[in-house]
Parts: sequence; structure tokens; C-alpha cells
Amino acid sequence: MRVLVTGAAGFIGSHLSERLVARGDEVVGLDNFDAFYPRAVKERNLAALAGAPRFSLVEGDVRAPDDLARAFATRPDVVVHLAALAGVRPSLADPARYADVNVLGTVRVTEAARAHGVRRLVFASSSSVYGLDSEPPFKESDPCLKPLSPYASTKRAGELGLFTAHHLYGLDVTCLRFFTVYGPRQRPDLAIHKFARRILAGKPIELFGDGGTSRDYTWVDDIIDGVVASIDEQGRGVPAFRIYNLGGSRTTTLLRLVELLSDALGKKPIVEWKPEQPGDMKRTLADVSLAGRALGYAPQVPIEEGIARFAAWVRTS
Repeated sequence: MRVLVTGAAGFIGSHLSERLVARGDEVVGLDNFDAFYPRAVKERNLAALAGAPRFSLVEGDVRAPDDLARAFATRPDVVVHLAALAGVRPSLADPARYADVNVLGTVRVTEAARAHGVRRLVFASSSSVYGLDSEPPFKESDPCLKPLSPYASTKRAGELGLFTAHHLYGLDVTCLRFFTVYGPRQRPDLAIHKFARRILAGKPIELFGDGGTSRDYTWVDDIIDGVVASIDEQGRGVPAFRIYNLGGSRTTTLLRLVELLSDALGKKPIVEWKPEQPGDMKRTLADVSLAGRALGYAPQVPIEEGIARFAAWVRTS
């Protein structure tokens, strides 16, 4: 099939594009090379796809109707909408921009799909939508009405807008709530990548709170398994609106994460303790039983193995 992947030059988007091309799909990528981190990083993300006959790239913004028209002119069968501003803490500094890119951008993509007769859309949501009204392990049935950050609220708004598009126009929608994805090409500002680089360089790392907060870390290939399965599920039935958690289904404390990184890199970290940050959840943990039943989703890479793989990648990248 032909798949339009927004955010194709990003961490998850480049991995997904490679997987789809490898199995014989045609991929049209859309990316605006946002300056949040250097363009050269995203260009390296796409290096393995350079010259691939089944991959093409449209440089453009999901908020720009003309850019979307160029991407949708390729007549995709399905859209995987990954493009977004990510991160809880950066969203605290610029909530208006997060709303503009994440909410308006999703509306624009949805409208472009309607205008071009594309009936299937997979949306990258986030575990951040689980807020004060959710208790781990998080279930898709949670109300998710009390998000803790502007980023979280934009992702929940995206889900709600897509439900409306399903209800009114019959759009086949799958929302995937990703839980703290890591692996090769992870964004350089995210904790695992940033910690690893600083530990190797002998620079201090900042830990917030008491180190007892915990996350459900998910290896990127496990996430891609779930995304591909959700694309395939959409092709088998009547249009629906679905939400699935995609996570490692295991929680790891911040202190344990640093310990694993230290062991894998063979270097002791220098830690600077900072006050707890607003907007952060104390603990995240995915209940993936629904995704398991519907998609056959089963995470394969435990955190110990994943951190060892990540450390090996960092040393050579």
C-alpha cells in the first residue's frame, strides 16, 4: 500500500518508514525539519532511505494546506500522523506553539485526508494523556480528563478531534498512546540519550526530585511492531475509532535507569539533584492487554537489553 507518514524524518517516523519500505509498501514522508534540534540529525535519520525507490519525501508543514496538498497528491491509502512538538517540559515554556502545531496540525491533516478521500488515519498519541484521574497500570478506558501539561492536553485534544472526525465523516481512526520510546536516533534532548552523551563526556546529569519517579520505557522496534499492526488492522474491518496503549508494560525508576546506563557505558555518572518539576507524572505503566488481543502486540525488549543496545549505538554514532 502507499502510506503517508508525517514526521517521517524524526526518531519514530524514520524507523517506521524503513520498516514499511522493507516489507514492500510505498512511503511518502512529510517533514518540515523543525529547528527544535539540528536539521543534520534528521537528515541522518533518513540516510538508510536515501535513494530507496519506494520512499519519497515532501518537505512541508502539517499546518500548511498547500504543503499537505502536495503530500496528499500522491494518493495515500493510509496516513500515519506522527508530526508534533513533543516533550512535557518544553511545552511549559511555549504552550501556544504546542497548541498550534499539535492541535491545529492534526485538524489540518484530518481535513486534508477528507478532501483527498483518504479514509484511514493512525495517530501518535502519548502516555502523557493519563493524568490526575488515572492510576497505573493505565488503561485505555480511563477518562483522561486531567492532563498535567500543555503537551498532554494537546495530545488528548488530538484524540478527541479525531473521534469527532470518525463520528461525523466515517474516518477510520486508531490512536496509539506511546510510552517513553527509546532506541537508536532518539531525540537528543530526551533523558536516555542526553544522559548517555553526558555520562560519556564526563559531564553532570540533572536528576529531578528524589529519583523515585518511574517510567514505562519502550524499545522503538516494539513500538513499530504496534504501529504496523494497527495499519494492517484498519485494512480488515469496518471503519472504527480505537485507542491502544503501546508500552513495555514494565516500570523502571529514574535511579535504576541511570544505574543501567552507567553499567552499559562503563562510566560513573556525575549527578546534580534538582527540585521536582511541574507537569511530570510520578509513575507511568501501560496495560497493553487490549493491544495484545487486537493487534497481537507483545513487547520483546526488556529495559536491560534495550539500554545495552542503546549504549552500543551511542558509542558508534
